Amino acid sequence: MMPRLLALWLKESIALLRDRHGLIALFIMPTMFILVMTMALRDAFSPGITVDVGYVIVDLDHSSNSQALARRLAKGASFKLQATGTPTPEAARDGVQSGQFALALVLPKGFGSRLLTPAGADGQATEPLTLLVDPALNPALQLAFRNQVMAALGALRADELTQRAGKLFGLPTAPGARPERDWPDEITSVAVRSGKNIKPPSSVQQNVPAWLIFAMFFVVIPISSIFIIERQQGTLQRLRTMGVPFRLLLAGKLLPFFIVNQLQAVVMVLIGLVVVPLFGSEALEMPSGLGLLNWWAVSVAVSLAAVAWALLVASIARTAEQATIVGGVSNILMGAIGGVMVPKFVMPAFMQKLAALSPMAWGLDGFHTVMLRDGSFADLLPNLLPLLAFAAGSLILAAWLNHRTIAAHS
Repeated sequence: MMPRLLALWLKESIALLRDRHGLIALFIMPTMFILVMTMALRDAFSPGITVDVGYVIVDLDHSSNSQALARRLAKGASFKLQATGTPTPEAARDGVQSGQFALALVLPKGFGSRLLTPAGADGQATEPLTLLVDPALNPALQLAFRNQVMAALGALRADELTQRAGKLFGLPTAPGARPERDWPDEITSVAVRSGKNIKPPSSVQQNVPAWLIFAMFFVVIPISSIFIIERQQGTLQRLRTMGVPFRLLLAGKLLPFFIVNQLQAVVMVLIGLVVVPLFGSEALEMPSGLGLLNWWAVSVAVSLAAVAWALLVASIARTAEQATIVGGVSNILMGAIGGVMVPKFVMPAFMQKLAALSPMAWGLDGFHTVMLRDGSFADLLPNLLPLLAFAAGSLILAAWLNHRTIAAHS
């Protein structure tokens, strides 16, 4: 049996190398996705960095308190203050409408004098702050800026109360002190992984394993193409007449494409380590020692599931066009619900539960268990066992379908 299996591996390798364009696409496609999606989702994985949304402040009060509020907002670092020198609300409105900036905060007259007494001594309500917003701006960013203004306003009122209380009770105050004080950062985000403190994960740690999984499953296109051509040209029929069982034919197709998948893994990791930092994002952090073996175990399980799925699709489809449609659409659906195209944490609750049905989600959770949580091999079993069961089920079903087809034609 072994000589025949080696001959089948050689045959599949030659057929695979002839399809150079398809082979190159298996590497170019995930590389482009990793670079584009890592840059696009960088802010979503890095809270606190500057958002590429500009704002201006129209100060109609020109008091120390209004200037203090502007300084507090500028320290927030989440939105970019644009020094346009906008003098009036009308000019700010024109700037928002023309797209010069997305947000404009108008501080009314009397803002400072009524900071702690909104009704004022005369009982007249304080004119509210006005936020001019570009209607095309993401509503989540609109809410984020509004919350940032409210937080700065609350802190400013607290400082003003502290100063007035100090004067009332004769507490010492620094001469010429500004209404707001610089407070140190009191909260630091720390990701927990096996008792070690590490930096929170970056977008590259989401996108490299995610698009690697997607690329592995896309071997459905070349596998099904070769399989259907062999069926149409009678190659499979001639092999069967030579006494080669179909299960051996399936095994002969596993190794070459498994090797392609592992080469994809090496290339995608190198992209994350070397190329992604050149575009301004963080480098991929890979585990070491036993953790690297666990990472490879996930890669092996994903590859077996991907190749087995491709063989099942090739067994179902009658033409290359059918295989391309069925394989491509199914991969996109599994990627969409499995957290590859959209991270699971931004999905609603019911979609996160639906993701548990996707083999790509099992693989992605396995990679994250190793890369982010420093998980052991035992921690990987809930992800590895479903992937291996999926691979075995796909191969068994593919063999049964082909056996039924042969029986129907005999």
